[in-house]
Amino acid sequence: MRKTHLYNTLIFSLLAVCLTAAPRLTVVAVVDGLTTENLAMLRPYWQQGGLRTLSEEAFQTSVAFPHLVYGGNETTATLVTGCTPDRHGYTMDTYFSRRDRRTHAMLTDEKTHGIGTSLHLAPRALLARTITDRMRILHPAAKIYAVGIQPETTVLLAGHAANACCWIDPSSRQWVATAAYTEGLPTAAYDYNNGGRFEIMAAHQWTPRLDIPTYTCPTEQERQKGFSYTVSDVLTKAPEANTLVIELALALQKNQHMGADATPDLLMLQLNTLSPLAQSDAIGSAEQEDMYLRLNQDLGFLMEQLDKRIGRANYQILVIGRPVLGTSMQTLSDLHMPVQQFNADRAAALTGTYLMALYGHERWVDGGYGQSLYLNRTLIEQKRLSLETIQRQVANFLMDFEGVQIAMPGYEAMQYPQLGSTLCKRHTGDVVFLLQPGWQLMQDERRPVDRVIDDNPMVPLLLWSGTLRPMPQGKLTATDVADLIFDN
Repeated sequence: MRKTHLYNTLIFSLLAVCLTAAPRLTVVAVVDGLTTENLAMLRPYWQQGGLRTLSEEAFQTSVAFPHLVYGGNETTATLVTGCTPDRHGYTMDTYFSRRDRRTHAMLTDEKTHGIGTSLHLAPRALLARTITDRMRILHPAAKIYAVGIQPETTVLLAGHAANACCWIDPSSRQWVATAAYTEGLPTAAYDYNNGGRFEIMAAHQWTPRLDIPTYTCPTEQERQKGFSYTVSDVLTKAPEANTLVIELALALQKNQHMGADATPDLLMLQLNTLSPLAQSDAIGSAEQEDMYLRLNQDLGFLMEQLDKRIGRANYQILVIGRPVLGTSMQTLSDLHMPVQQFNADRAAALTGTYLMALYGHERWVDGGYGQSLYLNRTLIEQKRLSLETIQRQVANFLMDFEGVQIAMPGYEAMQYPQLGSTLCKRHTGDVVFLLQPGWQLMQDERRPVDRVIDDNPMVPLLLWSGTLRPMPQGKLTATDVADLIFDN
């Protein structure tokens, strides 16, 4: 009897260990434009598929970003690092350089060459550890790859420690990469480029999958004529882009035997739900709805293949949305909340004229970008003037501008509740301002700057695991997402 009891206890303990063991492969999919409302609206259409499975079996919640959201990759950086821009350093997709008084892409690194692309990208601007970094530290032999549609998003997903990352180049219609990672362009991507698959996909004609009356939100034009695109013309905004990402991810999994041994592996993916004519993250057309239907199919194919190759119990999938377009201008106008434009260049020019009146005919302002004005510190030092005094004078001057809610010296803005977590010291200007609700930031008459898209946007999170694993408790923010992968 005693031996039987010990035997049963041992079996139960071994079974418990098996049930709670960390999955061998983790797939993280960041999906541009994915919203909780869209998922709920379209769920009845999914009789099967990946989104259907996730809606029925995954842990689900919504998460908020604890900083201003501009619709750029500052959200991606927050998701992969688990901290806010003041710590991870990626405040906007571009930054203003005092050296040449021009804007530059945040991830541009001229010392790093591209593979199949003229872009020079590296994750050096990302100051904090990412999901991939943490995985590499915990498991040095882990196989880690990032595959995406847009270059900057994909590099951020790859972090500092991926084996490789690759994204779609719409002009050459190939997978391209950056030499920032040891493996460069993976063999699977080379094979894909040489196999003609891109040309086949690019030649597709994207037309409605269903009859137009079946869709929930067709536009009036779609009701009359439907929609039709040659995929090559809209490659990165067509559903085929998601299919290409999933196909290469599965090719990498197969070639690298990801999830086939005891060492955890990691696939980081960027997917998209925003069609060419999308005006907001909310579905407003049949073509955007069609993106969801096809994404459901692609995710279903991914899970089906992983089930066959490594077994349902050996992987987990985390899907999370990324706010990109927010609420459309037309929707705001219909709600009698018209959006007005604030010209940053004009504000900088007027501020320069104001300082000339006070201190003489010199170039006192280097430029304006984002929510910052950059003063000519060299000149101020040469004239032996007080930088702090001029900062306060400029802040007071900006307060008289229509649309400005508050303005302050940059060092004070770092402590301001709404701005502190959004700003990074090395990119913050000498004077920072915050616009009132309903104002859009413009760099000139035609070009909008990355803008605050919504107040406190929420995105859906779905976490599915083939094993029994602890699930989070209570409310989550975007800074909690990275920890979910390691909470086993």
